[in-house]
Amino acid sequence: MPVNKGKYTETIKALSEKNVQLIAVSKVQSVADILELYNMGQRDFGENYVQELVEKQEQLPKDIRWHFIGHLQRNKVKYIAPFIHLIQGVDSFSLLKEINKEAHKAGRKIQCLLQLHIAQEETKFGLSEEELVEIMDTLITNPLLLSHVEVRGLMGMASFSSDLKKVSNEMEHLKKLFQKCKLQTGQFSTIKTPFTILSMGMSGDFKIAIEHGSNMVRIGSLLFGARLAK
Repeated sequence: MPVNKGKYTETIKALSEKNVQLIAVSKVQSVADILELYNMGQRDFGENYVQELVEKQEQLPKDIRWHFIGHLQRNKVKYIAPFIHLIQGVDSFSLLKEINKEAHKAGRKIQCLLQLHIAQEETKFGLSEEELVEIMDTLITNPLLLSHVEVRGLMGMASFSSDLKKVSNEMEHLKKLFQKCKLQTGQFSTIKTPFTILSMGMSGDFKIAIEHGSNMVRIGSLLFGARLAK
């Protein structure tokens, strides 16, 4: 399906008024369609598959800011480390350390979001609250251990459910965790990176997410139409 230019213009205007950043989810979309949105001014795109991301990055303009929003395997970090703008789905401490290692090799710092498991669904990935505490403590007490990553905030996915109260409760929970971490990072001079991003909300629930404090949303099907088969 072609890019929905009207929906893109409408969405970007509404989000800009609320200071919410749009990540256009371009997984399994064509280079031509991504370029169409790029030519309308979109620069932030989200991908779920490493091989597909690498192939697109090679073909598309170099000022695109690529976001990895899927489940990232440690052995594939090296392929995106040289260019990735933001890894949103950091769902384990071991993955964060691997990103730090590959960022060091690439001679750069990589921005990351810590993904929390907030949905009542076993199929979704994410850190537990205990694992979040462990990472935050390490950032504060031993910043040199992760000197090539910049943890910018939190990411989460609510349950895929028509129960709006359930979705709202999960998002509110993540908002409170984000506020707690943000306050914590502001109290320690060892943390230099601003903890300011709460990435929450997709095509079906981004309006609810914004009500619960999200300042970054990941939208695909509204802009590109129904997802193609992978």
